[in-house]
Amino acid sequence: MVDLLDCTVMPYAWGSRTAIAELTGSTSPSSTPEAELWMGAHPMAPSRVTRSGDAACSLEQVIAANAERELGSHVTSSFGPRLPFLLKVLAADQPLSLQAHPNAAQAKAGFADEDRRGIPRDHATRSYKDQSHKPELLCALVPVDALCGFRRIADTLLMFDELGVRELEPVLAGLRTSPDAQGLRAVFGSLMTMPSHEGSRIVRAVVTACESTRSPAFAREHAWARKLDALYPGDVGVVSALLLNLVHLEPGEALYLDAGNLHAYLSGVGVEIMASSDNVLRGGLTKKHVDVPELLRVLDFTDGPVAPLRAQAIDAHERVWKTPAREFQLSAIQVAPNEAVTRDARGPEILLCTEGAAAIVPGDDSREIVLDRGRSAFVPASTGRYTVRTAGPARASLYRAAVNLT
Repeated sequence: MVDLLDCTVMPYAWGSRTAIAELTGSTSPSSTPEAELWMGAHPMAPSRVTRSGDAACSLEQVIAANAERELGSHVTSSFGPRLPFLLKVLAADQPLSLQAHPNAAQAKAGFADEDRRGIPRDHATRSYKDQSHKPELLCALVPVDALCGFRRIADTLLMFDELGVRELEPVLAGLRTSPDAQGLRAVFGSLMTMPSHEGSRIVRAVVTACESTRSPAFAREHAWARKLDALYPGDVGVVSALLLNLVHLEPGEALYLDAGNLHAYLSGVGVEIMASSDNVLRGGLTKKHVDVPELLRVLDFTDGPVAPLRAQAIDAHERVWKTPAREFQLSAIQVAPNEAVTRDARGPEILLCTEGAAAIVPGDDSREIVLDRGRSAFVPASTGRYTVRTAGPARASLYRAAVNLT
């Protein structure tokens, strides 16, 4: 049996009022920002299902009732009786906070430490909401701009030399004498721990320089610094952002973010998949809690360029974005009118339709599910083989979320 999902939209302030509404066929513009459409069984906002003859319940409850049937023995033995991934549509009209995620060992230790200190798990100052790491992949549906990882140090020093901000020189001194990960840690740590009045003064000087410089090499970085300052005036995250790679994704290109990667999505819409976790350590450009010592502990200060990840073809209908994450694998399926594609479920799967309409037919010929644009379905591991065909005159495009176990 394949289950049609009823999913929650998260109304974070940075979200779009049009992107998710138009994808799902809702009223556009929406009355509040719509930032993320969650598809999965995360306890914070599990999707809901209605099975024939049963009352509506959460996907989390469905899995808990029979994990072997829903997840399969391989997934259950590897990750326990829970869906190991969370699928989202992310729609950013404004930049997200600078943030990073812990690795598995750091997540377990941080969770235990905050429990020992008596920080409620739903408290605003809590960084570790669970014991899982959170590798993630974002695939662009429209052009996306993002900050991702520390730029090559030589290029960063060149950029700041061109800006010529005298007030910033004491901060950069450590990087000039130690142009490596240790120097980057010193610069970032200095920015994050300086008094707010000093930080505001440096931000103002840097933004003024970005407004007046005519250097073409870093024009996009300077423009984003001005935008970020307009949203978060005086926030040292404006300067920290200038240490990072500014990455542009065209539709179909993706970013994979492993533990310790300092990043921020700036604008655009994409399909995002991650290990099912809500552990976030923020580093600026936010009014939310920032735990500087913990952030410095988990950050990876390796420098270097970031190349967009491109999908690899599996066959004529499906292409996959390969990552080392065991919890998830994201691929895209396209079906032309009057075509049908048969697939074998790789454990539990979620299918999201982003173009046209598709019918999902389980191999046992039980009730088919029709996915209109913006709708999603859960495919239990017990489904085995299923078929995807178009349910309208146009081609259908779907994203397929599965577990990356072989």
